[in-house]
Amino acid sequence: MQEIRQIAYRLKVTTIITLFNQAGGVGKTTLTMNLGYQLAQRKHRVLLIDTDPQASLTTFMGLNPNELERTLYDAIVNEEPLEIFKGIYGMDLAPTNINLSVAEMQLVGADMRDLRLKEAIEPVSEQYEFILIDCPPSLGLLSYISLVAATHILVPIETHFKAFQGTDLLLQTFTRVRKKPNRQLAIAGFVPTRYDARNSQDTRTLDAIQQQLSNWGKVFPPIPRSTVFVDASEQQIPLAVYSPKHPSLSTLDEIAKSLEDLK
Repeated sequence: MQEIRQIAYRLKVTTIITLFNQAGGVGKTTLTMNLGYQLAQRKHRVLLIDTDPQASLTTFMGLNPNELERTLYDAIVNEEPLEIFKGIYGMDLAPTNINLSVAEMQLVGADMRDLRLKEAIEPVSEQYEFILIDCPPSLGLLSYISLVAATHILVPIETHFKAFQGTDLLLQTFTRVRKKPNRQLAIAGFVPTRYDARNSQDTRTLDAIQQQLSNWGKVFPPIPRSTVFVDASEQQIPLAVYSPKHPSLSTLDEIAKSLEDLK
């Protein structure tokens, strides 16, 4: 029986989820950290990867980006082994810092540049059941290679009209990646964020998200606007540790359960 379980483990495909939206301020980094924590609490092995040169995820996880000697930059530009910090609130982290901001220029003429992140992940992927990639708020090369490396994309969308307007461009990028470099890429769902039920514009935008995006993938319940997310991030701890009874945790856990069912 033990041998069967070991074979099943080796055959299991790691679920690699890129959290992507070209708009900033949609809660992407916060969602990455907190979903990773929920999955870890559900006894999964989780790796978080920070591909944003702003290094917010790296900071939220308690590291000082300016003090790091090796980061994701070395893995995708110099093709060195992925630097991983282990056991941060039950999760592992591949950090970054501002050095990554020049990677897009340095990779312009690089061989197989689209596959640089995918190839950096491959040697460690079997160690994890879930890998969550936090993208920059742009449609540049770093986001593109994150989509090429992923099995799924999870899209946080602020429930604000201007934020929702950019969804068409986001879906065009997803379609372009699926056409050739990553034909297996699938949409894990859409997460409405920063929702204020008292604001009529938010409720209208949420209705539009549910009606127009449900054909593309699952639309999860909205995560409400709350300063507690900022407070927890500033303390460099997951929301569930900072505020164990916060109502948003039930939504985060529902998303985590859905991610477990991805094929």
